Amino acid sequence: MDTPRLPFFVYGTLRPGGRYHRPFFGGRTRAEEPARLTGAVLYEGPGYPYAVEEPGGVVRGDLVTAVPEAYDDLLAALDLLEEYVPGDPRNLYERVAKNVVRDRDGTTVRAWAYVAAPTVAARLRTRGTRIEGGDWPVR
Repeated sequence: MDTPRLPFFVYGTLRPGGRYHRPFFGGRTRAEEPARLTGAVLYEGPGYPYAVEEPGGVVRGDLVTAVPEAYDDLLAALDLLEEYVPGDPRNLYERVAKNVVRDRDGTTVRAWAYVAAPTVAARLRTRGTRIEGGDWPVR
């Protein structure tokens, strides 16, 4: 199955100004713009946040569109960074296609987002620290 070439919704260390933005996205993007993911909330992780799917929630972040010639390598690098392997029950994150809303005009765009895997999400809902307002400032 071919993976769709969607933009990426980033909300933590991959955001512009975040510690992993330049190493991963530097020179590989066509556009970067503020956006929000609805139906999710943020929880603190060990130096990075987790988006956890939850009706009514909003996560603030950025929509990053890769240049076509860098897309495949970028997707593989991001999956490796997030330790995402399709179908692996040990995943900390799942890469899922989500609707993301652009701040500039309110249009909805389909994008990849790395959200907490089900076991991680369950643990965070029980014992995690929620980030109020859904915005993890670049640190």
